[in-house]
Amino acid sequence: MARRVFYSFHYKEDNWRAAQVRNMGVVEGNAPVTDNEWESITRGGDQAIRNWIDEQLNGKSCTIVLIGTHTAGRKWINYEIEKSWNDGKGLLGIYIHNLQDREGRQSSKGSNPFDGFTMKRDRAKLSSIVKAYDPPYSVSTDVYAYIKRNLAAWVEEAIAIREKY
Repeated sequence: MARRVFYSFHYKEDNWRAAQVRNMGVVEGNAPVTDNEWESITRGGDQAIRNWIDEQLNGKSCTIVLIGTHTAGRKWINYEIEKSWNDGKGLLGIYIHNLQDREGRQSSKGSNPFDGFTMKRDRAKLSSIVKAYDPPYSVSTDVYAYIKRNLAAWVEEAIAIREKY
């Protein structure tokens, strides 16, 4: 049975790339929202967005941060990372900049979004615990195949890592 996961990503820039990973069918992800649905949620303000994220995270065992050029440091991605970790969920990142977007473009590699978090107990960076996978290919179809081949194992590893902390 596929794990239930939450996908975190920069909607405007990476929605097309994220959809490729979400549609692999390797794990069961949160249902995608349309542009109109997302606009409706954001019109409700920060609390409405927080409530939507909390609802989407409920019942998931792992959060997968799909890392594009400008993913690191975004307010709601940071919230999803922090909430996922504090709720005891597995957490991992996957660089998706080499997947093509709707127009066939790739983007630049972004920073590790886990670098911005420090553990209270030992001041270690979260990035020293949580893995961010960077597929070793530059051709989009190869990147896609690599992610699809490894995704289920990465999720299991992330859950096992989180159980140690």
